[in-house]
This record gives sequence, structure tokens and C-alpha cells, in this order.
Amino acid sequence: MGKIKVAIAGVGNCASSLIQGVAYYSKMKKDDPDKSLGLMHYNLGGYVPEDIEFVAAFDIDVRKVGEPLSKAIFSEPNCTKVITKYIPEIPVPVMMGNVLDGVSPHMGDYPENRRFIVAKKKPCNVPKVLKESGADLLISYLPVGSEKATSFYAEACLKTGIGFINCVPVFIASNKDWAKRFEKRGIPIIGDDIKSQIGATIIHRVLTKLFEDRGVKLDCTYQLNVGGNTDFLNMLNRTRLKSKKISKTEAVQSQMHSPLFHENIHIGPSDYIPWLKDNKICFLRMEGRNFGNIPIHLEMRLSVEDSPNSAGVVIDAIRCCKLAIDRGIGGVLTSPSAYFMKHPLIQYPDEQAKNMVEDFIQGKIER
Repeated sequence: MGKIKVAIAGVGNCASSLIQGVAYYSKMKKDDPDKSLGLMHYNLGGYVPEDIEFVAAFDIDVRKVGEPLSKAIFSEPNCTKVITKYIPEIPVPVMMGNVLDGVSPHMGDYPENRRFIVAKKKPCNVPKVLKESGADLLISYLPVGSEKATSFYAEACLKTGIGFINCVPVFIASNKDWAKRFEKRGIPIIGDDIKSQIGATIIHRVLTKLFEDRGVKLDCTYQLNVGGNTDFLNMLNRTRLKSKKISKTEAVQSQMHSPLFHENIHIGPSDYIPWLKDNKICFLRMEGRNFGNIPIHLEMRLSVEDSPNSAGVVIDAIRCCKLAIDRGIGGVLTSPSAYFMKHPLIQYPDEQAKNMVEDFIQGKIER
């Protein structure tokens, strides 16, 4: 069915895991029992991981701009686990993007190997680069709080007519005005804020739904997350967290018939611990009442490599977006957004969303 040509905005840990993952699965033999590990399907709608080709990339860090993409993904401050050392050369140079609000000022207070160092170069013409690259779609991996920068790349997709997958908690696909613009232009969009394969939010959602289904009244809950990558360092600036907290909180609240009052639910990043690197640790607590008004308390600790945890989900999202392009479908892809993202335009229970995506893949439903 041909290649899926992908552009990336933000060559950080998530981009590194995605690119490594594509190389890892591409080298697997057809009869390898692990070829679908972490993916919905190895073959999704006729596309396999090796069909993904990276044709353009944008970043602002001096250690990445101008470097071949296959080298830039291993440059500091990236610190994710190495999935495979055998990355085919990707000669695509990382282009200088528009900084806008993509870098929080406080990051300058930390050592160079932990933070972004903005390159002193003129930003490229992003729409022109996208057009010349032949990209089918663009993935946004920008830092949390990059409201203006994310909007800039969304506009670039509208200008060039390519699909958009918004992996960050800036409300584009879940904003009705943006959604109408993408639908009017006939451009598919999946968003917002990627769910991990087995991450804090998906587990919190499932447990909340379990409480509801089993007749347990959830009274209060928290989800505290710590990590040591640039994402957590960036989020030390609490002013950048508004959309992130809304995204994660609504993802959990949507599983309840009667949402909790604001003071009874706390979800969000807690602190930055450098030596954890790309390891994310979640502390989750749920307090409720079951039969006879008797208290029940649940506590859980999750430890997971943050960036690889979402890479397989993005590989599936890429292929769903390309199916929409092939079928001439524009606007928000409701089913993939509900299953792959924390803050879709329309929330569905995860089991229902999965069944909807399967129907979308098979062409039984349009979006």
C-alpha cells in the first residue's frame, strides 16, 4: 500500500522511542511471536511498522538542529532507553523550528545535559519544508504548555493539507473551532494528549470504571507522577500545567456517572527527580465506600519507561490517520482519538473505543 511519510515536531524522548521502535519491528521476521507486542495489530489496515518513513523533523536544540534525524534522537538531553542500536541512517536533517512558547525560562537554571539549549538559528519555513518533504502527516511531540507552538504546527498542517496527530495536552482536536477547520479542509486529525500503552491515566480510568461497574462509590482520589526526563523538568513550571491537568483529570472523571468535586480529585505531575531519567513512577490512591457504607482504600505504584510506553500507540495512530487520508476522510477521527488520546473531542469507555477503532480499521464506520 506504499509508505506513510511522517514529519515530527519535537525530537525528544518520545520521538526517539518511536523511531527506534519502527526500526525494531521492521527487522522482525514474519513469524516472530513478538511482532505485535505493544501494537493493536502488526498489520493494521494493510500497513505494517516498516511502512512508516520519517521525512521531516523540527526542533530548537543546538545539539539536534542540522543533525541527521537518526543521530539527533540520541542527542542530549534525550535519556530514554535504547530499544535497538541498529537504526538505519535517516539522512533527513532536523530543521530549526519556531521556539514561541516551546521552552520554559526556568530550564536555563539546570545543567546543559538536562535541559534544552536553543540554537541561534533562524527558524525554517515549516509549511514549505512539509510540502517539499511529501509528508502525509505531522506528529506534535512539543513540550507540555506549548500552546502557541502547537497552534503554529496545527496551522502549518492546514496550510499544507497534511494530517495532524497531536500527542500533547494542547486542545486542538478537542476544540470545536479547530475541529471544524480541519473538517472543512478535509484533513484528518487525531488528538489530544497521547495515552500510554499501560500508563497512569489508562490504569486510573480502568480502576475508576471498575469502581462504578461494581457499585463502589469513589469519594476521593489522587494520582501523583514523578520522573527525570525533560518533560518533568519542563513541568516544574506550574503555569504550563493547566491543560495537562484538565486533560488527565477529565480522562478519569469521564468514567464516572457523577464526577467528583474539584477538591476530591488531584491528578498531575508532582516533581522532577533527575536520576530517574525516562522512568516514570506513579502513585495512585482511591478511597471509596462499598456494601453497607464500609470504606475501601486502594493504593498502587506503577514504574514504567515513559517514552516507549506511548510509542506503540503512536504507531497505531499513524496508521489510522493514513487510512483516513487514503479514504478521503477529514476532520477529527472520533474513534482513534477516543482510544489513543486522553482528551478527545468525545470521550468513550476504553472497551467501547477499542471496538470502534477496530470497526474504523475495517471500514465499517467512517471515523
